[in-house]
Amino acid sequence: MASTSSFDIVSDFDRQELVNAIDQAQREIKSRYDLKDTNTTLDLGETTITVDTDSEFTLDAVVTIFQTKAAKRNLSLKIFERGKIESASGNRVREEITLQKGISKELAKKISKSIRDEFKKVQASIQGDLVRVSSKSKDDLQEVMKKLKQEDFPVALQFTNYR
Repeated sequence: MASTSSFDIVSDFDRQELVNAIDQAQREIKSRYDLKDTNTTLDLGETTITVDTDSEFTLDAVVTIFQTKAAKRNLSLKIFERGKIESASGNRVREEITLQKGISKELAKKISKSIRDEFKKVQASIQGDLVRVSSKSKDDLQEVMKKLKQEDFPVALQFTNYR
């Protein structure tokens, strides 16, 4: 069997699951007695989530509720990068949570170097915001996946396009 097998390392999230997590969090916020009258909003943008509420205390509670709902929907908490808390009009506070998507060049270089150093029969190449890993042995590829799952990276990694 001379053909090579490969898979891609990406950092992505399911947008529909994120929409569902926000919807569930908004329902819980509207029904909780301590958050009911705060007029809290969670707005999902293309690359950010904007949380608008009446105090920093309720902001922390809302973000905790949202992150809990996201975790239950198998979304990694590493995709959320909390921003600076700003004061908004009418004694309210606002925070923008940036959604992390894609692997940066520096992290891709670190991942591919790590793979090349430890696995001699495996090739890793950077292709945009993903890393393609290929080898003649599927067992070697599975070992690479196992090793990468054990390491702690600043982004959530998924393995796709396995063939």
